[in-house]
Amino acid sequence: MGGSGLWVSRIALGTMAWGKDTAEEEAAEQLTTFVDAGGTLLDTADVYTGGNSERITGRLLNSTVRRDDVILATKAGHTPDGHRPGDTSRRHMLASLEASLRRLQTDHIDLWQLHVHDPATPVEETLAAMDAAVTSGKVRYIGVGDLAAWQFSVYATWQQAAPGWERAPVVSTGNEYSLLNRRAERDVLPAAMARGASLIAWAPLGRGVLSAKYRNGLPQSSRAALPHMAAYIEPYFDERSRRIVESVCTAAEGLGVSPLSVALSWARDQRGVAAATVGPRTNAQLVDILSQESTELPAEIRHALDDASAVPQP
Repeated sequence: MGGSGLWVSRIALGTMAWGKDTAEEEAAEQLTTFVDAGGTLLDTADVYTGGNSERITGRLLNSTVRRDDVILATKAGHTPDGHRPGDTSRRHMLASLEASLRRLQTDHIDLWQLHVHDPATPVEETLAAMDAAVTSGKVRYIGVGDLAAWQFSVYATWQQAAPGWERAPVVSTGNEYSLLNRRAERDVLPAAMARGASLIAWAPLGRGVLSAKYRNGLPQSSRAALPHMAAYIEPYFDERSRRIVESVCTAAEGLGVSPLSVALSWARDQRGVAAATVGPRTNAQLVDILSQESTELPAEIRHALDDASAVPQP
């Protein structure tokens, strides 16, 4: 992970659906499958399903797998029920940390991530709070979530430039990144690598579209058929996305693997990416994803997909 000594699995298990689309029993199966396959990075956030994702994660880490078998990552900063969309003040950040620790039933977070940029709070105040969390032993490493490149650069540079040898560097940034969304390559990914941080790529399957499940219509059992998820996926039902999905299918047919395998491998193995986060609803979906771990794209296939999904220059 970045320039740190932290090693994580190339696939991260996302838990955004735990407690809503994924019941606790199914989540337990997923976590067991993930750890048994060698997965380590488990990603949640204090706002996922109103805190239920963290609560389920905490119960499972005390009943289903060993706490030491996972690298536990969570996030803070969003305030969906507050009077402002984000709050990264020292008061809110440290209170959020304590609440997360209680829900997760643990005494420390391995990777604590700033989920949002709050323009109303000075950067140095936010980072001082995160430093305090590391110094206290309640946090091991710090990262940021889905920030713009300039925001990431401000946080990472300030953290490196401010005095104090004990300051914890920003080791990761979490951004959407797939063949359907390569915006991170323009600025966030180069900024992260320049500052010794790694990208945690979320939605590496293009919100499920790159699996080709929507190639011939809308399956009623799919996430896009759920009323609360349709708006999240529909932006990738455009003509550009359709062409990219066809390119992925062509590559998959030539290699004798699934479209999911091609799309995941492309994102996972990009330079600067430490892990690709998947968020399956069912254990069967996770088993399918993990079975693709050995797929490595030949250089010519990777270059062809690069061309097919190239982002138009502004």
